[in-house]
Amino acid sequence: MTERVKPAKIRCDACPVMCYIADGNAGACDRYANHDGQLVRLDPLTIIQGGSQKLVPFMPEGAEDSWDGDIIQGERPFVTAVGAGTTYPDYKPAPFIVSQDVEGVDMVTVVTEGIFSYCGVKVKIDTDRHIGHERDIVYVDGEPIGHVMTSEYGSKMLSLGGVEHLTGGSKKEGRVTCDALMRLCNREAVTMQIGEEDHQTDVVVEAGKAPIINGEEEKLMRVGCGSATIGMFAMQWLDHADEVVVVDDHITGVLSEHEAGKQLDVPPTGIKLLGRRSTPGRYFQVANPGTGWGGTDIEDPLKILGPFKPAVAWEGLRVLMVSTTGEQYAYYELDADLVPQPKPAPKALVAASELIAENCEPSVCSVLFMAGAGGSLRAGVTENPVRLTRSVKESLTHVSCGGADTYVWPGGGITVMVDVLDMPTQSFGYVPTPALVAPIEFTLRVSDYQTLGGHMDEVRPVDQINREAARHVAQNPSAHDPMARGNFRWSKKDP
Repeated sequence: MTERVKPAKIRCDACPVMCYIADGNAGACDRYANHDGQLVRLDPLTIIQGGSQKLVPFMPEGAEDSWDGDIIQGERPFVTAVGAGTTYPDYKPAPFIVSQDVEGVDMVTVVTEGIFSYCGVKVKIDTDRHIGHERDIVYVDGEPIGHVMTSEYGSKMLSLGGVEHLTGGSKKEGRVTCDALMRLCNREAVTMQIGEEDHQTDVVVEAGKAPIINGEEEKLMRVGCGSATIGMFAMQWLDHADEVVVVDDHITGVLSEHEAGKQLDVPPTGIKLLGRRSTPGRYFQVANPGTGWGGTDIEDPLKILGPFKPAVAWEGLRVLMVSTTGEQYAYYELDADLVPQPKPAPKALVAASELIAENCEPSVCSVLFMAGAGGSLRAGVTENPVRLTRSVKESLTHVSCGGADTYVWPGGGITVMVDVLDMPTQSFGYVPTPALVAPIEFTLRVSDYQTLGGHMDEVRPVDQINREAARHVAQNPSAHDPMARGNFRWSKKDP
């Protein structure tokens, strides 16, 4: 009998999982594979080239004829960490340490992919709709992956991921969290449930797209709170309505009581709101949070009104009720018993409501990746990692992610936050530990890198980078240049 020969396996040391990979197969992360006994990376190094073109995804088959293989193309390239590989098991220098002349200054960019267990995303959802109470748990596939944060002006905020969910819970919780984070960061749609069964909301989040809440796609974020809306549009309502109520879950505005109404000589109307009065013309808690008018749970705006005062109100008094997006509005006139009766809205008030909607920005989801660059990652830059932290804080080293500008948080460590829409497509991967794999680059002068104690023997000129094996994308027009002189403290001293 012929003895069956098992395919030879090689060991991948790109992450702590240390997969044994058979020939022709990929590892658990789908990023590395065994090709004829050689460990190969399945997605290529990415190089950003200056220019006016938009960011593009991986080069499709047959597109070689449209690109001549020149990574310069008349513009300065920037080697990103997308597809570069990691420093694991961490004694190694970064995969690419690339030098080039930038306007007469010798610069170096240290390029690596970080394995981030301490990472997550902050999600900003532009909507007035109630998606959950603060501290409500966010679930994906039944597993908790984060929570609702403090709301911001016209937006709901989510904090997702973090080491507590990636490694602090069950194995399934970590796996689901990692998968959801990677898909969000790679601009894919993720369906999540927020809150418990008695008040649960389904939300679909995709970076750069409108949120879908309980099956309905949002269109507009509010122009402002109810009080601010009164201040902005009071002139539009004069002579067309005697009273205007802007319904808002947070601050409902009443024209006749508001300072804007008083200065425009709008007389009292005897209106009574059922919420908690704050300052004149501003009411809190007129209804419970929900997906109805102005982020409340009401579909009939008259529910927030009490009886009009007979000594002040009059028959025929004209009342406009409108939401903070202008998408909902209703017009009423008081009858002889001072009860509001629905009437067709005059054209001027319809136009005013449409003007509110016109001034609302489109509802969109923003996904910001946030992570801390730990000691092992920093060791790939310098043998004395704390010097890198100090160099970043002193603005001698600029931090980018996939070439995109980052916000570096104050305080200790290198904690960065970046908009995933500024990064090349498919910038994120994972390892099954579980952890996210994300690109990070450190750019500084060669002289500062030497002072830093950097791995000078590993520095390679940019023209030595393998052109054929790299992925080439144009610079994102909205992204900042990582090598711009203004990023560095030393440039401020130049005349």
